[in-house]
Amino acid sequence: MIRIVLAFILLVFAASAAPAATIRIVAFGDSGTSGWLIPRDQAYPAQLEKRLRAKGYDVAVKNAGIPGDTAAGALKRFDMAIDPGTAICILEFGTNDLGSGASMKTVRARVTELVRALRARQIEVLVVGLGKMDFADIARANDALYAHWKLPRGKYRARDGAHFNAEGYSILVGQMLPQVEALIQRVGGTPR
Repeated sequence: MIRIVLAFILLVFAASAAPAATIRIVAFGDSGTSGWLIPRDQAYPAQLEKRLRAKGYDVAVKNAGIPGDTAAGALKRFDMAIDPGTAICILEFGTNDLGSGASMKTVRARVTELVRALRARQIEVLVVGLGKMDFADIARANDALYAHWKLPRGKYRARDGAHFNAEGYSILVGQMLPQVEALIQRVGGTPR
């Protein structure tokens, strides 16, 4: 009986002492995610990873942004972008769909399909709206969180005047950090 109790205590101690696995986050989007016109290490995925690590979180943030991509394209590359073991996905699409002639109704349907596919894999989701695109209701309906990117044109933009520069991304990361931390807590992550 004593051996069984000791074995149980050792097992519990070993489990609690074991290091937690790195939380895998995928930033899935278009040029707004990839960091068009700036070095990749200044785009928001890299800045987010640095900020979370500085707060003590063991995270890895993959930049799965492709300039020009659409939500329709994302549905086609979904399995390549969302690696096994992904715990959280930050989803940013819609601008290029609208630019290629899709209606807002179609864009919303595509974003909804992406969110549902992620949730079906038990992946926590942060949906990002940009400019006039508001997907807060899509996030709420699918137990996801929501952030809205909106910065004035000017000093927070890259040289094309449309995309964000490193300073703009830093502000956006700060704005969405509470939602990302809430999702990390949902998947059992805590700062060291």
